[in-house]
Amino acid sequence: MKKIIILALLFLTVSFDSQRSSAFDVGEWFKFRIHYGLVTAGYATLEVKEATKNNKKVFHAIGRGYTTGMSKWFFKVDDNYESYFDKVTGKPYHFIRKIDEGGYTKNQEGFFNQDKNTILVKDYKNDTNKTFTTSENVQDIVSTFYYLRNHPNVDKLKVGESIAIDMFFDDETTKFKLKFIGREDLDSKFGKVPCMIFRPLVQSGRVFKEQESLTVWISDDENKLPIRIKASLAVGSLKADLESFKGLANPFTIKVKK
Repeated sequence: MKKIIILALLFLTVSFDSQRSSAFDVGEWFKFRIHYGLVTAGYATLEVKEATKNNKKVFHAIGRGYTTGMSKWFFKVDDNYESYFDKVTGKPYHFIRKIDEGGYTKNQEGFFNQDKNTILVKDYKNDTNKTFTTSENVQDIVSTFYYLRNHPNVDKLKVGESIAIDMFFDDETTKFKLKFIGREDLDSKFGKVPCMIFRPLVQSGRVFKEQESLTVWISDDENKLPIRIKASLAVGSLKADLESFKGLANPFTIKVKK
């Protein structure tokens, strides 16, 4: 469960030609329903606000994932992820990660120095301050999502090709990699939505069956909006479907409306 909520906040979007309009703007908000078949397990939301950092206006993205109903009795999740990042470059200045996943908790803030390629991580749970060296143009878990939505190369990928960026997560810089699978019209609660399909490459182990056990459908329009995530887990299959949205920067393309 905690993995799919992270996915709903992270693995869901990729985007697009720099000559086009921005894929998002202040005021965008959307919500995912996370479910096993007809049974709702939880929800995940993402929204974009505006804030001030270093005397300049920046994007402030806030993501939350949480379990509902009976799912809370089996595995309670209450996650909060935030990122402050530059409106022009997409580079992050500051992240917040405050999570409770079945009793596993973290309470951290990270402060990027993009000029020196370092990040100061304050861990409030363990009362530690650590500085890590990062790669150039590194992203955090939430800024990755938005950075990729305006990436200049993804629309140019051929089936089977991938795109990768550096992401700082859990005190280390890792490669976040996406493989382009193809296109299809996806049935959703809004109607048939033209989508691009991607598979994030994730580490196999106790939760996921294999490295390519995730599939992500992204709207094939200027919003590059995540429509669905499907995860093949060791204990079955889990989906996250777009439930509602508002404040999109561009028209939402639907071929056949419901």
